[in-house]
Amino acid sequence: MSIPYVKMNGIGNEIVVLDLRDRPETVTAEAARAIGAREPFDQLMVLYAPRRADTLAFMRIFNIDGSESFACGNGTRCVGRRLFEAGAPSPCFVESRAGRLRIEKAGDLVTVDMGEPHFAWNDIPLAEPFADTRAIELQIGPIDAPILHSPSIANIGNPHAIFWVDDIEAHDLSAIGPMLENHPIFPERANISLARVTAPDALTLKVWERGAGLTRACGSAACAAAVSAARTRRTGRKVRVTLPGGDLVIDWTAENRILMTGATEFEHEGLLPEDIFAAAA
Repeated sequence: MSIPYVKMNGIGNEIVVLDLRDRPETVTAEAARAIGAREPFDQLMVLYAPRRADTLAFMRIFNIDGSESFACGNGTRCVGRRLFEAGAPSPCFVESRAGRLRIEKAGDLVTVDMGEPHFAWNDIPLAEPFADTRAIELQIGPIDAPILHSPSIANIGNPHAIFWVDDIEAHDLSAIGPMLENHPIFPERANISLARVTAPDALTLKVWERGAGLTRACGSAACAAAVSAARTRRTGRKVRVTLPGGDLVIDWTAENRILMTGATEFEHEGLLPEDIFAAAA
């Protein structure tokens, strides 16, 4: 028996949504890699039966390398669109390993509440204490003329390092991203972003995503860059973040919640053979 899936994207972030709420299958790291070999994705969003009465699903998130992520804002917005198309009310709620997530319609767009940011060094986590994560001591290149240095650090369900630059295209992120993702300062690896402030309410961003590589969009990275820009007084608390795949509006509210709004797009439907799960179990 074949199992249906849906391929979507959130401003270019390639997403596969797999709804197993009424099925017995479980996705392992091996199964995620096997699915990705058939249908490439940045993130695989797997929906299981809800574990709490106030949600519609329990959601697990896998990267293309089979590693698991606690957060994917663009993927969650794609899940929200599918739930709304199936008749779910707005707002609706899903649960992930990051907690309970609120999703609502915003006209033709979808907004997800990404929760509260975390800035303490041990919450990110970092391998050693830093009293102030608005800028930590980390650099690439010669000590007297580093290529990149002093990133802002935040956890938005997963670890992020944001390097502030004058030109996001002046650095080869595909070359330096893997090294920084796996730097010893990040015991759980990290998402690496190059960010440029273009206005008091606007950023441009390029992202090397942990477990996925160079990506056209990363919602949690956009959130991390936005709150870090506000935290370092580079911008206000509501900004438009432009990534290669498109724009996201990030609002860090007075209640310390991060609201992310953007477009989603349906690409196609497909079928997975049932044995892809059995073989990987």
